[in-house]
Amino acid sequence: MTTTANAHAVCSISKLAARYASGTLTPTQCVEETLQRIDAVDRPEVWIHRVSAEDLYARAAQLEALQAEAGAALFERAPLFGVPFAVKDNIDVAGMPTTAACPAFAYTPEESAFAVQRLLDSGAILIGKTNLDQFATGLVGVRSPYGAVRQVEFPERVSGGSSSGSAVAVAAGCVAFSLGTDTAGSGRVPAGFNELVGLKSSVGLVSKRGVVPACLSLDCVSIFAHDVADAWAVLSQLAAFDPLDAFSRRVPPLGLSAGPLRIGVPAHAEFYGDALAADAFHTTLVTLREHLASKPAPIDLTPFTQVSALLYDGPWVAERRAAVGELFDTHRDAIDPVVGGVIEKADQFSAVDAFAAQYRLAELAREAEAVFDDIDVLIVPTTPTHPTIAAVKANPVELNSQLGYYTNFVNLLDLCALAVPGVRRGDGLPAGVTLIAPAGADHRLAVLGAQIQALFFDDVHAPELQQRPLPTDEPSVTLAVVGAHLRGQPLNGQLLEAGARFIEATQTTPDYRLFALAGTTPAKPALVRMPDHMNDATTPTQPIAVELWQVPLRLFGALVAQVPAPLGIGTVRLANGLSVKGFICEPAAVTASSGALDITHFGGWLAYLASLAAPNSAAVSS
Repeated sequence: MTTTANAHAVCSISKLAARYASGTLTPTQCVEETLQRIDAVDRPEVWIHRVSAEDLYARAAQLEALQAEAGAALFERAPLFGVPFAVKDNIDVAGMPTTAACPAFAYTPEESAFAVQRLLDSGAILIGKTNLDQFATGLVGVRSPYGAVRQVEFPERVSGGSSSGSAVAVAAGCVAFSLGTDTAGSGRVPAGFNELVGLKSSVGLVSKRGVVPACLSLDCVSIFAHDVADAWAVLSQLAAFDPLDAFSRRVPPLGLSAGPLRIGVPAHAEFYGDALAADAFHTTLVTLREHLASKPAPIDLTPFTQVSALLYDGPWVAERRAAVGELFDTHRDAIDPVVGGVIEKADQFSAVDAFAAQYRLAELAREAEAVFDDIDVLIVPTTPTHPTIAAVKANPVELNSQLGYYTNFVNLLDLCALAVPGVRRGDGLPAGVTLIAPAGADHRLAVLGAQIQALFFDDVHAPELQQRPLPTDEPSVTLAVVGAHLRGQPLNGQLLEAGARFIEATQTTPDYRLFALAGTTPAKPALVRMPDHMNDATTPTQPIAVELWQVPLRLFGALVAQVPAPLGIGTVRLANGLSVKGFICEPAAVTASSGALDITHFGGWLAYLASLAAPNSAAVSS
């Protein structure tokens, strides 16, 4: 039996990177291992199109040439070097047919989707295109002429959809990660069913140019991976503004929280009578309450579930009709009957209905905003139940609708979400929770999600994602920090809350002195530049260690407002000749009568702190 734990042990981005770095793996060997795993897994329903072995080995040779050229800079140039991945077959790959699981719809694009091209440019190896619920319409994974995709360990159960093949390809260890799409939960439900991480970023954060739309205004490209760190590494390559995608947008990151996150959970959770699913969720919550710094608060989900009703019982279904186009009329027999039944509901709605629904959505969105005034993250079950394939085929619409109870509202409300695995059900089936937050909170969810996953899986360790915000092109200020804001120090959280990104550790010019201020909590240093006429043997200066951080301009003022006197923000001169903004101090605070201690000779705040911790420390008398 294939297990996700076994798959994670052999095929995760971090483990592959370690093997490449140690020289124990080459791209050619990775291709060989990948093809062997696919054959061993023997799940033909996962794939609609596979890249030929000849082309895979050619790609491996291309990457090996890059490796020889790049040397030590390999992972800077190709962060996903040699990592095998798959994409859902509603996402374009140049030269490969795109079917959306409808052969009559198929076309062969000349260009790859924006997201796919960025992954290829990052050094990843595309293995193939995966099965899906036709036109990405469904949460079950059985609505495809290419066959029902079975859950990775329990083949009688649905795998979830619509990104069914993408999820099982990762869960079975065929690839390290995959791309799906998510309009109403298609990137989260399959993750929950197959014990994976399913990352659905803020709407518009990842370009959907080259993706067959389901609901164009709501669709997101999603990521399946074994752990949060892997999913975040992929998103870090995909998150870029695309001016050629009308729905791409620059999503301002919210930054991390300086204190414990405020967490909400459903006051009344719905499981449609599935006691095992309810028990798994409640057991997971017990563990979270024991380990999280803040205790979850009960939240009324009524406005969220009312939004869900708008998606399939309202005029948004007309977007699906628009995506299919004339095919719906000319090749009706090529469309899955259940999918066709969903799409044809568009004919029930008028333009007046569309505007009325928009007005209602605005009202409900305001109610949802009020909920997030009191919490930072909402944690819900990823799915309320896990049906068998036979049950879904017997009752396709109702059971599919149940699976979207905790997912359908997310994109309509412009929220981001992250599904992570949790405690398994009593019958052994995987179960998980989904973290939901306002747009721009993607980094917050990743940090929390990694912490949660590490609570339940011994082979998953919470990585230092706090220091890895998404890349951004928004206006920013380079800030030099010298003391309590350094990495690992008490006030570093203020930088993370401002969405700051660490750039590098460096030094000032040699004309600076450093003092330990008296009576500050937490302890803080003072950086003072000494002009040439004040610099003599009695007041020695030297280069002082600093860190450079990139702070979004829109949040820089709020950060500065937290700086207490006698400190302030001024200009700091660096050893490389550049001048940046940085922490400085009023001269009056470092006079002989101030009680400040001259610690210049330590060359930096961390060296001074280390001296205090050393046996027989003489720092105070220095």
